[in-house]
Amino acid sequence: MNKYLMIIAMLAVVSCGKKVDSGKESNVMLPEPAVKVMDSATAGKHEGLALIEGADCLTCHKMDTKLVGPSYQEVAAKYTEADVDKLATKIIEGGKGVWGEIPMTAHKGMSPDNAKKMVEYILTLKK
Repeated sequence: MNKYLMIIAMLAVVSCGKKVDSGKESNVMLPEPAVKVMDSATAGKHEGLALIEGADCLTCHKMDTKLVGPSYQEVAAKYTEADVDKLATKIIEGGKGVWGEIPMTAHKGMSPDNAKKMVEYILTLKK
């Protein structure tokens, strides 16, 4: 009987020990790592810039260089604060013709407030 208890105790110790990665995939979900989220103001970043970086904008636009669409500095040079609503609508609805024939993709899921924050940031790049 003691022999069996000894074997069970050894198995319990071994099964509770550190698991070695066998290299095989598992379908067990690991807990999400804790991530400290900082808001834009805390990070010292304009909220509009944070929104631009979080969206797909930088695929077609760069700050100071024309890519597919105009650079943000070119946009800032052409427009004023009076155009914020117009440009925010352009971000949401898309369009073409102002900067050439390549259309700007619509961003239908974006809120007007976020689009305005993006435009307000872009206008700060005026030289």
